[in-house]
Amino acid sequence: MRCPNKRSKGASPQEAPGLQRAALPARALACLCAALAWLPATAQDIEAGRAKAQACSACHGADGNSASGNFPNLAGQNWRYLYLQLKDFKEGRRSDPVMSPMAAPLSREEMINVANYFATQAPRPSNFKTDETKVKLGKAKADETLCAMCHLGGFAGQNEIPRVAGQQYDYVVKQLKDFKARMRTNDAGNMTSVAQTLSDADIENLAHYIASLR
Repeated sequence: MRCPNKRSKGASPQEAPGLQRAALPARALACLCAALAWLPATAQDIEAGRAKAQACSACHGADGNSASGNFPNLAGQNWRYLYLQLKDFKEGRRSDPVMSPMAAPLSREEMINVANYFATQAPRPSNFKTDETKVKLGKAKADETLCAMCHLGGFAGQNEIPRVAGQQYDYVVKQLKDFKARMRTNDAGNMTSVAQTLSDADIENLAHYIASLR
């Protein structure tokens, strides 16, 4: 990680080196703190996340396996993706009438702990009854649009890219439609761009394929 190293505004050439030397410890500390946030979570962090995540259980299930197709499974999700989504809800880059107010009071540490808790939970297979024909068509469309380049083989995701394998059918359909309609835009343009190429039938087929994955 590269720390900022800007000269203080208004400092003379003679003063600048001394000011920069004085500022170095503070900048180094800021960089160190940022780096420490990405270290593996401890059992204590995960337990703190479990306690804070109790408020999430009504929609997402106590262990992150949602019983409703309208709410996504969080169990086994990449923690960095979950953290960034909570951060986006909190800061307004993503909007939802339920999640936005839920995320608003959370501190950075609380968001990281909740994300790590759900990341350690075991995902359960979807109970959605998939159509084999649509699953095959969805796989073909996923191959055509190179989904695995970001979501990886098996759609397990990586870092900020979500795991979508076994995700709720209804939720996948809604998110793809929201990306297509530009109602969800916190994706740096990647999913929005891909979704423009999808028909409603493509979206339905992709959701069947994704729900079928384990």
